[in-house]
Amino acid sequence: MLAEARRQFLDDYGRIRSAEGRGSDESDYYRALPFADITGKNSDQWRIRARTFQHFVRRVVTRERLKILDLGAGNCWLSNRLTELHHQPVAVDIFSDQRDGLRAARHYPGKIPVVEADFDRLPFDDSHFDLIVFNASFHYSSDYARTLAEARRCLRPEGQVVILDSPIYKLSQHGEQMRVERQTFFERQHGFRSEALRSIEYLDEPMLDELARDLRLTWRIHKPWYGPGWMLRPWKARLAGRRPPSRFWILEGSFQTR
Repeated sequence: MLAEARRQFLDDYGRIRSAEGRGSDESDYYRALPFADITGKNSDQWRIRARTFQHFVRRVVTRERLKILDLGAGNCWLSNRLTELHHQPVAVDIFSDQRDGLRAARHYPGKIPVVEADFDRLPFDDSHFDLIVFNASFHYSSDYARTLAEARRCLRPEGQVVILDSPIYKLSQHGEQMRVERQTFFERQHGFRSEALRSIEYLDEPMLDELARDLRLTWRIHKPWYGPGWMLRPWKARLAGRRPPSRFWILEGSFQTR
């Protein structure tokens, strides 16, 4: 059943990403990410990714030559940038597409190790990585506690787990509203709801507190600056009578070692 759900998810995901105009035949496209989208098809999203990346590098990746696990690596843009900064990333994803998945790693000048694997069954030894990064991907998990426990297994005792660009809400009801809106949009736009893997799709503040308690995890929250327009989003939503928009905090987690 899990294998069948995974195949359905990958099929749905590939169709959606293709319809959104992801990827290119040109290596220049991949090498410019996240700072520019030379296709112009998803530029607004890449602007957010670029701000997140800059904050992440300045405030989180503060040591040199780290062994980093890039989970949900997609087309491996983050692993490429980390390689340029002399770190040692390994890119992991279940999507191996040559335009929008792991096989796009061929476009980068440096050799990036790529591994096709699930979050919850990582093919790595215990205590292997200094940093584990969920790259706009943590919300695809169907069980956050299980996913983080597997990340903890692969982390060195003083390592950190980092969640980038996953939607975060104050209350679960707002996340549930988002999920309904998103699936309704997919059904209208693409003819299906894209929920084969039963991903949770969002985080909320009570969830973060529960994960911290159950996994003996301490969160450090970073709030990148995405510009004045981004800051005005909650006010615009309130005036329009809509649910509060998601926030893209950077969550840096440290597990208690004893």
